Amino acid sequence: MTPDTYYNIPSILYYNISWLIITYSLNFYPTARKEKFMTNIKKVLYLYVIYGMAYFSWFGIRAIQPKDIQYHVLIFLIICALLTIYRVIFYAFIRNYRLSGGNYVNVVVIGRDKNLKKIRKVFDNPYYGYRYCGFFDDSQSESPTYLGNIIDCFKYIIDNRVDEVYCTAAKLSRSDLQNLINFADNNLIKLKIIPDNKDIYTAAMTVQKYDKIPVLDLRTVPLEADFGRMAKRVFDVVFSSVVIITLLSWLVPLLYVLIKLESPGPLFFTQKRHGLKRQTFNCIKFRSMTCNGEANLKMATKNDRRVTKIGRILRKTSIDELPQFFNVFMGDMSVVGPRPHMEQHTSDYEISVDKYLVRHFVKPGITGLAQIKGYRGEILKPSDILNRIRLDILYVEKWSFLLDFKIIFLTIFNAFRGEEKAY
Repeated sequence: MTPDTYYNIPSILYYNISWLIITYSLNFYPTARKEKFMTNIKKVLYLYVIYGMAYFSWFGIRAIQPKDIQYHVLIFLIICALLTIYRVIFYAFIRNYRLSGGNYVNVVVIGRDKNLKKIRKVFDNPYYGYRYCGFFDDSQSESPTYLGNIIDCFKYIIDNRVDEVYCTAAKLSRSDLQNLINFADNNLIKLKIIPDNKDIYTAAMTVQKYDKIPVLDLRTVPLEADFGRMAKRVFDVVFSSVVIITLLSWLVPLLYVLIKLESPGPLFFTQKRHGLKRQTFNCIKFRSMTCNGEANLKMATKNDRRVTKIGRILRKTSIDELPQFFNVFMGDMSVVGPRPHMEQHTSDYEISVDKYLVRHFVKPGITGLAQIKGYRGEILKPSDILNRIRLDILYVEKWSFLLDFKIIFLTIFNAFRGEEKAY
C-alpha cells in the first residue's frame, strides 16, 4: 500500500464524501420492495464510472504521481468487485428472508377490474414478500379470493392487520376514495391507487410530477437523459475516430482502385435517409452497385444484377457500411441504433406499420438490435418489417451501454461468420 495516497485524513474524507455525493445524486441507496439485483444494474455501472472519475481525479488534485498506475487501477477494480459481491449477498439474503416468512406485508385490493390479474402476478411472487389476502368489490364474485362488498373492507383491514391497500380508481367514486384515504391515514395503513388505464399503459411508461399533479409519460427514452446522450456521443466520437484512422485511412484508397477498375462511377454512394426526429441526412456507403436509377427506390435483392463482383464481397462482409463512421463522427448517426431507411421506405412504412416512427426518437446506427437478430436487408414478408420495428422500439426503450457492447460484439462476430441476408 501507499500510505501517502490513501492513509491520510484528506484522502479519507475525499473518497467517502465523493461517494456519498455521487450515490445521493443517483438516488442509489433507497431499495424498493420489488427491486432485485439486476433491476438497477445500469445505475450501478453509472456509479462505478462516475466514482472512478472522482477516484482518479484525486491524484491530479493533490499532484500525486503514482509510480504504478496498474496497481491503483487494480485497487479500484477490487473496490467495485467487493461492492458488487455485497449487493449480490444483500439481495440473496433479502430473498431468502422473505421466502422464510420475514419482511412481508399483507395487502388487499379494493375494486376489481382486468388489472387485478396482472397485479396478482406481483403479489404472488414470494421474492417480493407480499401476502395477498383478497379483493373487495360491489359486484358479487365466485372467486375464492373475493372478500365482500367495498363497505366490508374497513372492518376486515383492521381485524387482519392489513399493511397496504390497493384501490382501483375506476371502480370507486370520489367520496369512496376520500373515505379510504382518511381511513388509511388514521390507521397507519399505506394506500395505493391504481389509475384507470384506458388500455394505454406501456412497458416504457413512467410517472412524473408537475407540482402535485402526477403525469403519465407513455414513452420514456433513456437516451433523452443528458448523461446517457452525452456519454453515448463521446463513445461514438472515440470509436469512429479509431475506425477512421486505423482502418478507413488505408481501406479508402485501396477500394477506390478496386471499385473503379470494375465499374465507372464514384467511390462512395450517398443516399438521403431519415435519422433523429425524422431529419434527412446523407448516408455514406462504399458503392457496391453499378450506377442505376433505382438505387433510391429499390433495396438490394438476392442475386441482384446491379451488384458488382467487388460489391458482393463488400456487402457480404458489411464492409460497404464502414464509411458510415464518417456519419457517426459528424453526428448524423451513432455506432448502434435502428438502421436508417431511405426516404421512400419511411414514407411507406410510417403509414402501414404501427408505431414505425418511434425508432426516430434516437439516432440511427451502423448496426442495431434488429440486425443481430437476423432482420436486415430485403423485406420478403410483412413479418420482416414488423419484427424489425418491434426490435428497434425495444432498443429505444431499453438502451444501455451493455446492450450497445453486446450488439457491437455480435455484429463483428456475424461479419466474420457471414450472414444469410447480407447480399
